[in-house]
Amino acid sequence: MNIEGSVALVTGANRGLGRHFAEQLLERGAAKVYATARKPESITTPGIEFLTVDLLDQATIDAAAAAAGDVTLLINNAGVSTGENLIRGELSEIRREMDTHFFGTLAMTRAFADILARNGGGAVINVLSALSWFSWNGATSYSAAKAAEWGLTNGTRVELTEQGTQVLGVHLGAADTDMMSGYEGPLLAPADVVRAALDGLAAGSVEVVVDEWSRTVKASLAEDPAAFYAQVAAMNT
Repeated sequence: MNIEGSVALVTGANRGLGRHFAEQLLERGAAKVYATARKPESITTPGIEFLTVDLLDQATIDAAAAAAGDVTLLINNAGVSTGENLIRGELSEIRREMDTHFFGTLAMTRAFADILARNGGGAVINVLSALSWFSWNGATSYSAAKAAEWGLTNGTRVELTEQGTQVLGVHLGAADTDMMSGYEGPLLAPADVVRAALDGLAAGSVEVVVDEWSRTVKASLAEDPAAFYAQVAAMNT
């Protein structure tokens, strides 16, 4: 994927990783960046075009696809973290996380798949998480939603390969964004996360694992999960 001259659309571009995606795409020579949010007036990055997208509202997704028919790069970044657990958490909030991360990402990808095909194939970036690969007590709902989005990423990659669309999943630990407000552990710089993702895109990668913690979690999938979850339990106390 050649970022220079590309036309990108970034969901959740009003803050955090999304804002950095919009800024760095322009710095790397993107011809146009559509920045979307539920309230586009909250987007402050200069030099971009604003669109309203609410991942829970199909009409806004359809309208964005109709308005942005020149897109060659779709970045599914928007997300939500409710801090709910699966067993005793609020079910409506658990559904909201799944609807956002899985069904919202799927709706965006479906809406833009034919657009990407017409424009030469292009690429899709899905912002995932180390929590795609394990559960953390206090956010098991988020883990389930991100695991589903990881599966979606792999599935859409298989389906979109024939049309020449690169599908890239980006896994990271905690980044210094509003979503992680109050988290007391080490935080990644959002600019570094975005830089790694765009470098991976330019290199033709299908997966970027940003930090050492995410690499440790991924490696644990090939081992006995009991040992890894004992380590997680120790961190959770």
